[in-house]
Amino acid sequence: MRLAAALAIALLFGCHIQSSSGSAQFAISFPSSVHDAPITGRMFVLVTRDSTPEPREIAGGFSTNVAMYASDVSGLRPGQPAIITDSTPGYPLASLHDIAAGDYWVQAVLNVYTELHRADGHTIWAHMDQWEGQQFYKAPGNLVSAPQRVHLDPASGYRINIALARVLPPVTLPPDTKWVKHVKIESPMLTKFWGHPIFLGATVLLPKGYDEHPTAHYPTIYQQGHFGLRPPLGFTTDTQPAPPQIVAMMRGYNMEPGNVFYHDWDGAGFPRMIAVTFQHPTPYFDDSYAVNSANNGPYGDAILQELIPYLEQHFRMIPKSYARVLTGGSTGGWESIALQIYHPDVFGGTWTLYPDPVDFRHYDMVDAYADTNAFTVGESGGQIFSPVSPWFHPERIIMRGNDGQPFVTERQFSAMEDVLGSHGRSGQQFEAWDAAYGPVGSDGYPTPLWDKRTGHIDHAVAAYMRDHGFDLRAYLAAHWATVGPQLVDKLHVDVGDMDNFYLNLAVYDLQAFLDSTTAPHVPGVFNYGRPEKGHGWQHATNAAIVREMAATIKRHAPAGENVQQWQY
Repeated sequence: MRLAAALAIALLFGCHIQSSSGSAQFAISFPSSVHDAPITGRMFVLVTRDSTPEPREIAGGFSTNVAMYASDVSGLRPGQPAIITDSTPGYPLASLHDIAAGDYWVQAVLNVYTELHRADGHTIWAHMDQWEGQQFYKAPGNLVSAPQRVHLDPASGYRINIALARVLPPVTLPPDTKWVKHVKIESPMLTKFWGHPIFLGATVLLPKGYDEHPTAHYPTIYQQGHFGLRPPLGFTTDTQPAPPQIVAMMRGYNMEPGNVFYHDWDGAGFPRMIAVTFQHPTPYFDDSYAVNSANNGPYGDAILQELIPYLEQHFRMIPKSYARVLTGGSTGGWESIALQIYHPDVFGGTWTLYPDPVDFRHYDMVDAYADTNAFTVGESGGQIFSPVSPWFHPERIIMRGNDGQPFVTERQFSAMEDVLGSHGRSGQQFEAWDAAYGPVGSDGYPTPLWDKRTGHIDHAVAAYMRDHGFDLRAYLAAHWATVGPQLVDKLHVDVGDMDNFYLNLAVYDLQAFLDSTTAPHVPGVFNYGRPEKGHGWQHATNAAIVREMAATIKRHAPAGENVQQWQY
């Protein structure tokens, strides 16, 4: 009776109970006053040394300052505890038993899923983005607890009870200004596919004099990238200078602070163009990769047939291919060159920056076709100085410093994704590629290119990705006779020679292919940042790149086009 009373008091007040068995557990629940219906989703426990910022605010991504443990919940009722145990997968520490004895701050988050009845006949559960960019730690509607100070001792064991005390509020959208306008529309195509309302958005940066020149029509820069509501090209009217060390770093990568770019955009003699960033989060990632996908649905068609026409109807854009140009970095780099390659008659050129893998023989450091395991180096493939032997298989790296120092392995990053979500729902990079490029599994979720726990590569998935055109170098090789003639003077690619994610390797492959092309020969323009330039390097400032775009647009303009209307 005394033990029962102690348990009841602990559950009521969220106290710590020492376990005589030496097991480590967290029991997380929510009261009906917070949410009065069952919830299906993923429950997280986050452990940090400090309370500021809140543990949830540094969860996900590459952060190793927070230990994460998570498990799926199905139909979890108010008052019913979800149990995180020492056998629950974790990152970067694999088990609660790996946390050294001491005082910590803990916080719980419940990422809420929605049941989705897709048009392909599959029913799945996934988190529906609420315009936060698939960030579970701040997603509106998710449940969180207050940070709680606890003592953890895995040798003695413990059971910590946590109450999810509040629901995260809706995102506060930025207001429109003279310069910047925001668009959000429901996509009929995507809503039909998902059986649930799906929205597309855009942030539109207007040129100087837009209102004062009501008859002028403008070329458009489409900047691709991760979800965000800030203006394109880093534009800001904030005059507060950035810290000197940040300015120095940006200058080393040919990036200018947004308030410096504003002075160019607003200055005399600058090309008057419209710039746009897209918002197109999916249930699997903060960005769809702007392609039609078996798992994500027809995002490519929706962007080209719904969103761009909407923008061209509501803003004075020149609705012709020569006047539509592309740019973007990393994820946006892949999207920008993919859109140009897939739709050469729609866009007039791309200035692609440090793109995600454009040749899957260098899927970061993995050869998706030849390697059998993503985590370790197998056969040397004829490389000089290879240490590979039957006794020793080095770990593959996904992230390095500018000097080559390894930071994160493929195994570690895959473990992080495995904690953040099951069935491809981590909202992270590898599983974003699985969803965008790969096939649908029998359970309705993406079939992974490799197993996130063993690293075993599924070559059938790799072949599917290649055969469906997502390996861009392979796509060009298969379609050069029809696509190549439309790409003359349209391909520009920048990447640092020490890209932190090894993205330069696939760019070298792409350049080698383009250098070999005939009928026509389209070498493209490739710029490599040297020495030791990492992810984010570009050959010129945004303002200088805009000027290059304007020059190309004028050069490609058909006879009779009024290119003077946007040069005032």
